Amino acid sequence: MTRLDPAWLGGEVVGRFVDGDLVSALHVGANLVPVQAGPRDLDDFARHLRGLPATWATLVGPHPAVERLWGLLQDDYAPPREERWRQPHLELTGAPAIAGDPLVRRTTEADLLALYPACVAMYTEEVGVSPETGGGGPLYRARVRQLVNRGWSFARFDDAGRVVFKAEVASVTPHAAQIQGVWIAPEWRGKSLAAAGMARVAELVLSEIAPTASLYVNEWNHPARAAYARAGFVETARFSTIMF
Repeated sequence: MTRLDPAWLGGEVVGRFVDGDLVSALHVGANLVPVQAGPRDLDDFARHLRGLPATWATLVGPHPAVERLWGLLQDDYAPPREERWRQPHLELTGAPAIAGDPLVRRTTEADLLALYPACVAMYTEEVGVSPETGGGGPLYRARVRQLVNRGWSFARFDDAGRVVFKAEVASVTPHAAQIQGVWIAPEWRGKSLAAAGMARVAELVLSEIAPTASLYVNEWNHPARAAYARAGFVETARFSTIMF
């Protein structure tokens, strides 16, 4: 099952084929994401995109691919709002380096009332605009619910039922699961929750979802990078994100 249904993806995937074999792909939706794309692939993808409306909010992927694709497209589209060129890509394939937080668990439909505001807060802090802007609330809420129902949403709650820590798995292949949306409530920051929380998420991912847990982080976010390192994540590549 490929899950390439546009309704599920929120967009489309275009591919480049050689002798009938798929050699690279480009996800075109809320995000523009090149996958295993070399220079010739990116040249073809750029030709496909030119003249199409910019429906994506970000261009994200391995640094060399993002740099080349945006270099080919930048004269055809409005200048980006922000460019983050150096984002360490981290992976964990074995046991975490520290014990996981036992209070971090999978979320359920019953948690949505508390979970959704935390997801909005994380997105707004990270991207600089609310996901509810321009009437996007229902679509974003549906995405949060989708991750919960797939078992890809994890959180710790305080005694009052408020989210203390959260993270989600954004996408999964047979080889890896990408973690995103890591967030700690402001009043709980600085209390060393992130490392243990991520260790617990990694435990769940590695035991039940994929053999590798991965994520990428902004180069300037030193507290997050330190927390991920304490949990056992190591850098394997550099990503870039361009925001529109």
